[in-house]
Amino acid sequence: MIGNNNYTNRLIKWIIIAGDLVVLWTLLYFALNTFPVIKSLNGDKEHIFWMLCTFAMFVAEYYVPNYIHKRLIGANQILRSSTLLVLLQTLLTYLSLRAIHFTARIGEGLFYMGLIMLFVIIVIRFTERWLLKKARQLGYNTRTITLVGSDKEIQRLYHKLTGNPTYGYKVLNYFGDIKELPQSGSVSDFESLLHHPDNIKLGNELYICVPRKERDLIARTSRLCERHMVKFYYVPIAEEALNLHTTFVDDMTLHTTYSSPLEEPLNKAFKRVADIILSIIFLLPTVLLLPFIIIAIKMQSPGPIFFRQLRTGLDGHNFYCYKFRSMHVNKDADRLQATKDDPRKFPFGNFMRKTNIDELPQFWNVLLGNMSIVGPRPHMLAHTDQYKQLINKYMVRHLVKPGVTGWAQVNGFRGETRELWQMEGRVKCDIWYIQHWSIWLDIRIIWMTIKFFFKQDENAY
Repeated sequence: MIGNNNYTNRLIKWIIIAGDLVVLWTLLYFALNTFPVIKSLNGDKEHIFWMLCTFAMFVAEYYVPNYIHKRLIGANQILRSSTLLVLLQTLLTYLSLRAIHFTARIGEGLFYMGLIMLFVIIVIRFTERWLLKKARQLGYNTRTITLVGSDKEIQRLYHKLTGNPTYGYKVLNYFGDIKELPQSGSVSDFESLLHHPDNIKLGNELYICVPRKERDLIARTSRLCERHMVKFYYVPIAEEALNLHTTFVDDMTLHTTYSSPLEEPLNKAFKRVADIILSIIFLLPTVLLLPFIIIAIKMQSPGPIFFRQLRTGLDGHNFYCYKFRSMHVNKDADRLQATKDDPRKFPFGNFMRKTNIDELPQFWNVLLGNMSIVGPRPHMLAHTDQYKQLINKYMVRHLVKPGVTGWAQVNGFRGETRELWQMEGRVKCDIWYIQHWSIWLDIRIIWMTIKFFFKQDENAY
């Protein structure tokens, strides 16, 4: 079974590589007939150019493998690998041409070719991913799994792997005592079967979730998986799942509760540069809209144009967050969230909140360095004091700068938090973002935010 899956996945990878080559050769054909510098190539130069571009693509495909066949891959990983593939191919082609002292100045042509190829490959990658998901939904390219254990963590894993049919997971066996899962027997039954290893069909992958003290059972299961070429996974039970992350002091291994890629100085500097550039880009239309916003606010509500409020920021330090004022001046502004039919809102203020125009001055906070474009949304001080008592991990969200938008917001956790579970969901998303940050994830969140901007969000009030 596992051999068949590996063969199918290798076939998928080679089909994708072949598709990338078709894209490259098609672009080369049009470039040789369109771009002036490349169009001027003829004879041996044209053949050399064609061969080096193809060679560079093969090298790029080797060092930047595609991940379309992987079942739990995210859009940000697809975007990143596609960008790196095209970047490496274009750079290698240019350096190869320089190395052989290629006389034609085709750097500009290669740049435009790279941009077009990036766009085409990204579109193709997501199309390929969609087709593969549909195939798995129909029962093709599936992986069969065996689950062992009676802890709630194995139940969570079951729902994660089988809840989405496009992942292509099917449970072959479940040995445990959870009634909601289709049982093949108990954990004791599985232990008995270990004495007759040739009679067990495990599928492609096995996940065992038992206490660590059951070392003998875990070791025997691992050896059984090795014998049958089955991928083995150990899932800690809930009481032992500490979610610790590995770090190092010289050659000594340590474990910490939370870590983030933004702890790296280079990542932090890259994100800051991106914040400065994007905040300037967004502040320019804000300045153009400012006269109209000032007139509309002044006509409907006396008071200041800007609303300034202390909020909790990086490392728990407070800062003044700026917004266009969308409510009448009131004594509850620093204590109560806005509600759907809040009488404190005036008509234009309500419009600004629904369209997020009131948030535009926060790009000034980004430029100042108090905030980032993407990050956990900053909360008023009253909410910080309230929720840090109710949610154990609440303050972890302040390990990075707060953002104008965030992973929680594009996943539905925005606006008023009427129930505690809503804030718990927001905090969970914020912590996930902190631990999994990448520039590609930021790009994905910004894109999702732009899409939501054009939709009517029932939580935007």
